Amino acid sequence: MDSMDKFLTVLRAAGEKTRLRLLFVLSHGELNVKELTQILGQSQPRISRHLKLLCEAGLLERHREGSWVLFRLADDLDAGRMARLIVENVPANDKTTLRDLSRLETVRETRRRQAAEYFNEHAGDWDTIRSLHIDEADVEQAMLEVLGGDRLGDLLDLGTGTGRVLELFAENSDSAVGIDSSHEMLTYARANLQKGGFGHCQVRHGDLYNLPYDNCSKDVVIFHQVLHFLDDPLAALFEAARVLKPGGRLLIADFAPHELEFLRDQHAHRRLGISEIQMEGWFSEAGLSLVRRVALPPSGSSQGEGLTVTLWLSVLSGETDALQIMTQREENEDVQ
Repeated sequence: MDSMDKFLTVLRAAGEKTRLRLLFVLSHGELNVKELTQILGQSQPRISRHLKLLCEAGLLERHREGSWVLFRLADDLDAGRMARLIVENVPANDKTTLRDLSRLETVRETRRRQAAEYFNEHAGDWDTIRSLHIDEADVEQAMLEVLGGDRLGDLLDLGTGTGRVLELFAENSDSAVGIDSSHEMLTYARANLQKGGFGHCQVRHGDLYNLPYDNCSKDVVIFHQVLHFLDDPLAALFEAARVLKPGGRLLIADFAPHELEFLRDQHAHRRLGISEIQMEGWFSEAGLSLVRRVALPPSGSSQGEGLTVTLWLSVLSGETDALQIMTQREENEDVQ
């Protein structure tokens, strides 16, 4: 298809009232089919047909998350620019447009309420753990300092949880994606990102051991309080190294070794902290070189009984490529 044909396909796809409304609503954030039927007041089969046409024209992107299929305006340079140009010219004072926006806010409010109910049920867990280590604001400030003030490029936050890391680094990233296996957490993260206006940030349901990204595609990868929950942290590091570009950076924030056994029994921690020797060994196996380590002891004590948070910054060697990393990973799995 030549450029003129592609352009005409885009115009034909957008040149229908329901499809134009879909583009306008989705310019405000990604939504699933059920939510779109609620907003537009049309049947699911009708909405699905129009979404299919918009995706085929390249104006929308779709991705599956469990039983959901989510839609958003395309990130493709040409089609995405065309989609945004179209929605920018939709009459803002049109009665239908105003009604769609009102219903969109109702859907968002439902999301926020569901997320709040979930975290109300689990608030005790978060408060108990946070009271055991340095204030989270201090951890975040240290993370900002360790990564420095340079542009971060394409950032990937693994085990994103509430999406706080995406918020923290949003202004300094060209794109930022968070991956998590909890649908509840992702609901909360989406609400936070929408509230903050971070349109270039996304969250996705996914497996940390099998990321849906090409080799050498990310500039920065972050694990924030994640590795101590994992059965196989080394496998997660291999996968993170696979998607890093040569020279790309991996930042880890996690607990130093401790003896608070109740965290394993009551809060699903798989390991009681990670030692410097253990982490450096993992880095070496995954083709990563340690650049900096920062220890943040619990508030008010340098050797207290609380939890010390440690930051590790590593870099993927320029001589290490994705094939070498995957080969090393397979050899490691064979040994195990």
